[in-house]
Amino acid sequence: MTPMHFTFTSAFILSLLGLTIHRTSLLSALLCLEGMMLTLYIALTLWSVENSSSAYLMSPLILLAFSACEACTGLSLLIATTRTHGNNHLQNLNLLQC
Repeated sequence: MTPMHFTFTSAFILSLLGLTIHRTSLLSALLCLEGMMLTLYIALTLWSVENSSSAYLMSPLILLAFSACEACTGLSLLIATTRTHGNNHLQNLNLLQC
């Protein structure tokens, strides 16, 4: 395993670990998800550059577009829950109620 692959793997695993352990607020969960998506974006970009194939050059841009949509949706949910509940703590949110 090259140092570059180790760096991307460890960054993804640390973001995943942060998502599973620090589930106190919605903002920290969204930041961990964003870290995972950015790690995947950089790794996919470097992989497509290493292969030097034009067939793989659009996949990082598609992933970046999906991560931007995910960030937009997450921030709108964060604003909506902060307005309705007063804070963004996940333990105060009950998703089973209407």
